[in-house]
Parts: sequence; structure tokens; C-alpha cells
Amino acid sequence: MVGPYRGLFEGPGVKAFVLAGFVGRMPMSMLGIGVVLLISALTDNYATAGAVAATTNVAFAVAAPLSGRLVDRFGQGRVIPPFAVVNAIALAALMVFAGFGLPDWTLYIAGLVVGATSLSIGSMVRARWSVIHGGSGRLHTAFAFESVADEVVFVTGPALVTVLATGVNPYAGLVVALVCMLLGSLALAGQRRTQPPVQEVRSASGSPILIPGIAMLACVYLALGSVFGSVDLITVAYAEEHGVKWASGFLLASFAGGSMVSGLWFGSRAWRISLRARFVRAQGVFVVGLVPIVFIGDPRVMAAALFLAGFAISPTLITGFSLTERLVPPSLLTEGMAWISTSIGFGVAIGAWAGGRLTEMVGASSAYAFSLGAALVAVIVGIGGSGLLRIPEAPSPPKI
Repeated sequence: MVGPYRGLFEGPGVKAFVLAGFVGRMPMSMLGIGVVLLISALTDNYATAGAVAATTNVAFAVAAPLSGRLVDRFGQGRVIPPFAVVNAIALAALMVFAGFGLPDWTLYIAGLVVGATSLSIGSMVRARWSVIHGGSGRLHTAFAFESVADEVVFVTGPALVTVLATGVNPYAGLVVALVCMLLGSLALAGQRRTQPPVQEVRSASGSPILIPGIAMLACVYLALGSVFGSVDLITVAYAEEHGVKWASGFLLASFAGGSMVSGLWFGSRAWRISLRARFVRAQGVFVVGLVPIVFIGDPRVMAAALFLAGFAISPTLITGFSLTERLVPPSLLTEGMAWISTSIGFGVAIGAWAGGRLTEMVGASSAYAFSLGAALVAVIVGIGGSGLLRIPEAPSPPKI
């Protein structure tokens, strides 16, 4: 699996933006569970915790394409710094409001600002890879690496924030997320040599979401985001139901760990089947993998089941971003990538809200049925709309 990744980081400035992007996106796996752990610790109310997390994700989902458009128009170096500063202030305010027991509406307002100023760092890093390797088979490998990096974040982030919030202080996880966001984002903004050039020419369609294939992908990732959001919240409650709340981060890390392993393997292969076929098959594997978690009552067995269920996550994300890169014009590249992230964000918000409500109503184990149902919706939409994804194939990655 190592061969195709050799030489990927040899270009000038590549290692610097990859490292900055990795640190800058750490909060994406820490923020949701950090908010849930903080608010549930202070209020003992998962519904409120889920609703605040959902508010943050909805705000991100609405704002991400707009910030992506600003990046395409003015460049990453000019847009990232002001967003990062405001985001840090809003997250600090959320922690202060929660600590002083202020009314719930203050938490929602702070969460709204946090989400609205959160940047899609992964989309910006992928846009840089698209400029460097666009039109070559190496872009598949680069996107695979980014999906693996995402999963490393999702393996380490939940475990880290859980250990910090439960073993050190309820605020500690969010404080670390804040620091990572500031350091990584500002470092990425400083990497001017590799940032995509600003292109003034705009697409006649006005927005990538008006491209039929992108609209269909957005619907699929909305449903998949609901899986991610619901699994995150339900798993925390599941661990608490079984007396091992401290292990909730490690259960979520198992879910992401499966995706990380499959991403390394998936990106190392020179595929002969089309992107469209890979996309549809990965979704089918994801649904099948989720079925067992609805019936498992032992946390140790659940960790293994979540690991196996995560195997199809990276392939689905890799092919989705690759399809987006092929479907949108260069002048809308960051915004196009952001629409995938924003769809996932909306889905995470729906999943967090639904997961919180169902957990309160029927218990965590039964609430996992929602996650499975959302995955089924994604498959139905993906198969039904797959005809919109017929595009010329890019060259395969070189075999090394």
C-alpha cells in the first residue's frame, strides 16, 4: 500500500500545507463530542447537548459554501485569518456561558457563531492538491491520503476530547480544539506558495449546487452525515448506559479506525472500475456493515462492529470528492468541495438532533436504527441518481 504514496509530498511547500491542514481540521472531530460532554456534564440533558451541537453544525452547513466562495474569490490567505479569530472568540464564549449556567439561548447563539465561522479546512487542502495534481492519477492518491488524514483526526480527536473532558476537566477538550483550530488555520493561511490561484471567471451556473451531479451528491452526503452525527451522540449514550462512558471516545475511534485502514488500501490501488461504480458499491458496503450495531449489547463487541462498519467510509468520501473535482469548473473548486462538507454538516446536525431525541425516548441501542435507516436512504438516492455521475475517467495512479 505504501508505493503509490511515495513522492506525493516532494513538491515545494507540500509538507507544510499538509501538516497545517491536519492540525487545523482537528476540531471537526472534537467539537461535537466536546460540546455534548460539556453540556451533558453540566445539565445532565442529552437533548440540550444534541440540540446545541446540531445548531453549530447547521450554521457550519449554511456558511461553508459562502466562505468557500469567498476563498475562491479572494484567496485562502485573506479569508482564513478573520474567520479563525472570530471562531476562537465564539467558542470561548460558549464555554463561558455554559460554565456560568446562563440561559440555553445563549448557548445556541454562541454555537451559531462557532458554526458560521468554522472553515472547511479539508476542502481547502483538497483544492491545493487539485491544483498540484489536477488531471493526473496522483490526485486519486492525494484524495485518499486526505481521507485517511480525516480518519486519523476522527480516531484521535474523540478519544482525546473524551479523556480530557472526563479525566481532566469538562472544558479541557474544547480548549485544545480551540488551540488546534487557531494554530492550524493561521499556519495554512501563511502557505501562500501552494494556495489555489484566485480566478475571477465565474461559472454561468452561478453555484456548484446547481450542477445536477453535485446536487445528487449533496443529497447522498446529507444522509451519510446523519449517520455520522447520530452514531457520535448515540455511542456516547450507549457507553454510559453500559457503565463505560469513559470509553465512548474509543468506541468512536473504532468507527473511524476502520475507515482509516480502508482508506490507505483504497488509495493505493489503481482501479479499473469507474468512479461512479466505486461510489455506489462503497455505499452498499456501508449499509451492510451498519446492520450488526443495532443488535449488539456488549461494548467490547460493539467496538469491533463499529470498526468493521467504518470500512466503507473513506472509499465513499474519496470517490465523492474525486467526482466533485471532475464535475465543477476550476473557478468554483473550493465552493464545490465545500458543498460536500456542508451537506455532511447538515446531516450531522440532523443526526445529532434525532439521535439525542431517540436516545431519550427509546434508549441508545434502539436509537442506532436511525443510523441504519439514514444509510439506506443514502444508498437509494446514490443508486437512483448515479446516471448523473457519468464522466470521463482520469488516468489511474502510477504503479510504483
